[in-house]
Amino acid sequence: MPENNALIDIAGGVRSGEELDIAAVDAWLKPRIAGLLGEPVVTQYSGGASNWTYRLEYPSHDLILRRPPKGTKAKSAHDMGREYKVQAALAPVFPYVPEMLAFCDDPAVIDCDFYVMRRIPGLIPRANMPKGLVLSTEQTRDLCLSVVDKLVALHQVDYNAAGLNDLGKGEGYCERQVKGWSGRYSKAKTWNVPSFKKVMSWLDANTSKDVQSCVIHNDFRFDNVVLDPADPSSVLGILDWEMATLGDPLMDLGSALAYWVQADDDRFMRSTRRQPTHLPGMLSRDEVLEYYSEKMGLKIDNWAFYEVFGLFRLAGIIQQIYYRYYHKQTNNPAFKNFWVVVWYLDRRCRRIIREQR
Repeated sequence: MPENNALIDIAGGVRSGEELDIAAVDAWLKPRIAGLLGEPVVTQYSGGASNWTYRLEYPSHDLILRRPPKGTKAKSAHDMGREYKVQAALAPVFPYVPEMLAFCDDPAVIDCDFYVMRRIPGLIPRANMPKGLVLSTEQTRDLCLSVVDKLVALHQVDYNAAGLNDLGKGEGYCERQVKGWSGRYSKAKTWNVPSFKKVMSWLDANTSKDVQSCVIHNDFRFDNVVLDPADPSSVLGILDWEMATLGDPLMDLGSALAYWVQADDDRFMRSTRRQPTHLPGMLSRDEVLEYYSEKMGLKIDNWAFYEVFGLFRLAGIIQQIYYRYYHKQTNNPAFKNFWVVVWYLDRRCRRIIREQR
């Protein structure tokens, strides 16, 4: 079933050292997925720095397989069973998760847990929209609002009714996250990045009480959204639920807006852009906050805490990646100058803090 739409996101060749034992997977899948016929064409998605994602294109089914990287020790960081169960439980109340089909925790198959879901064919907005797709300012605004609406819809899910009350610890999320990311950043610090001590101290002293507890995605970005190629303002699915939990919805929004680079940002920030939030018609970060708070019925008087935390968390994520590069645990040249981005994020945090005084 070849793709006939150039806008649809497709996988590429399987990376060396990340080959999948497809014979073992195929033998395990066929008794568990009705009507699964033939042999699959296996390709791999390049996006993401955590779990490995493969497309299994059968004559009868179009599937996605997710598994942790080889050599993974901390199962909690790549918990395939949890990711599978979250999406399966959300499906009846949040129709933007992929359809879960099978979960395997038998190490005899490929020596790790994995799960298989039905592929959602569609357009994924990355740093730039796919070549050949030009949206008007109005269409871009519709797309932006549609994506933000899905975050609102997720935050309004009744997690008790969905059976997700044990997804996280809930109350006290903000405090746990500040302490957790402070520890993770300090552990990953290298000599050439800032200490973030002033930022961490400010976050600790200004930690917000949770405004409420809800299901949060924790990695809500445009490149985790699947759009309808025939109508790019229509969201077909939300991907990558690895970090979903119960927590404060404003923490989710703050983390999402840390990635939100707009057209009038400075040159350095624009150089870090990884999603098309710069296009004419896209809402600014302030406009997203206003729109979101109105839709959620929230009065937000301490946004600086959530904004600074989102930027600090992003610095922690980037520094963890750079730490691996610095200690030669990865040789990806794309990570070479990540330390510069960490310095920039420290300055942005400090500027926001100064403006609060």
